[in-house]
Amino acid sequence: MIYFLGRLLQASVKELSFLRLVDYLSVRSIASALTAILLTLMLTPIFIRYLHRRRIVDQLRDTGIPSAFDKAGTPIMGGAVMVGSVLVSCLLWCNLANLYLLTALGALIWFGLIGLVDDTAKLRARSGDRGLSEITKLALQAAFALLLVGLLASPWTPFPDREAFTFYVPFLKFPLFTIAAAYFVIVFFFVMLVGNAVNITDGMDGLAIVPSVFVLVVLGVFAYVEGNAVWAKYLQYPLFRGAGELTVFCSAFAGAGIGFLWFNAYPAQIFMGDAGSLAIGGSLATVSVLLKQEALFLILGGLFIAEALSSQIQDKIGIKWLGRRIFSRAPFHHQMQHDGLAETKVVIRLWIVSLILALAALATLKVR
Repeated sequence: MIYFLGRLLQASVKELSFLRLVDYLSVRSIASALTAILLTLMLTPIFIRYLHRRRIVDQLRDTGIPSAFDKAGTPIMGGAVMVGSVLVSCLLWCNLANLYLLTALGALIWFGLIGLVDDTAKLRARSGDRGLSEITKLALQAAFALLLVGLLASPWTPFPDREAFTFYVPFLKFPLFTIAAAYFVIVFFFVMLVGNAVNITDGMDGLAIVPSVFVLVVLGVFAYVEGNAVWAKYLQYPLFRGAGELTVFCSAFAGAGIGFLWFNAYPAQIFMGDAGSLAIGGSLATVSVLLKQEALFLILGGLFIAEALSSQIQDKIGIKWLGRRIFSRAPFHHQMQHDGLAETKVVIRLWIVSLILALAALATLKVR
């Protein structure tokens, strides 16, 4: 809204020529982040009071960790405030005619709604294990992955000619391959994996949100580079005109995450719930695909990947196939807590790991 209004007024009213600032991604990115932070800081306390009045509080699962029961009665679904703040910020500061942006917003809303329905089902059943079935959630996520693949293969793809099927890896200037079928299979399973990875990581106060902010900041930098002809040429990246708008989206999401951390840091006043964790995971996956950074995410989102793999190895290979546990606890953060580390120490150490991975991913910009 402000973006379109600013462009209209600067062209028609000479005295308002200073509104040309809205043409700069850097200005709009900062503005969107600040808007999302302020919205989250203002709305979350109101939402917390509402959730307490309605007794919309955490439905605990037995993780085998005694301290988990200390969190009983903490409101959930805080992710709804984050998603709402991101949407409002993007409506104000983004170019809503940009297909890259609209695709990212579609992922945010789709995965956020899946999480919201799941959280609501758990509340109605008064059980943290009785939300949407695993098959239902996977089917809904698979539907979005197929729609994304369909968009990339369609005449309306946001990518320039011959780029829709290319697969890039860090450190290489040229794509590893350009095979449509192979690339679409990778995109499908990548969205499914990353879409759930943040949800699996979200098991301690503040654990998932800070690494998510790190990932969003780095993806925002990549979006700026790949959408800018000068920087893309200098750093030898493909030029995706319009992809820079994702910088504003990532900034808004990072801002909402920072605002949410104010209330989610230990001891948490509110949990993000699946409404937040699935929205983050789906958005990170989609933005990575739109920037052709699926392989980079193995470094950038390495913490999320490790958490998801540890959980799946425990559940699918250990318990279901071998009939025994491979790890004492899963995901990985519960294993660390089982080994005697305090929750705050586990969280901060994993934040440090995620920061190191984010810096390593950022370094690949130059090492090509």
